[in-house]
Amino acid sequence: MRLLVILILLVFAAAGIVVGALNADMVNYDLVLARVHVPKGAALLCALVIGWLLGGLTAWLGVITRQRRERRRQLRDNEKKLSAAA
Repeated sequence: MRLLVILILLVFAAAGIVVGALNADMVNYDLVLARVHVPKGAALLCALVIGWLLGGLTAWLGVITRQRRERRRQLRDNEKKLSAAA
């Protein structure tokens, strides 16, 4: 399974390198405090990485929230069982 994931990652990395090489034009970004002049391929790569990080963060927060909710529900159920048994 790990080998398959590594192979897929390498294929996408190679595709990213090709896309970056084919998009060598420079792009200007005007951030409020600075102006950035970067190649279009680098800008695409940065956008991809930022989207990947935000997507991973969103998925992680969803899992953590669900686990916390289930843990709280289990604690309440355990307290009810203990109080009913006593």
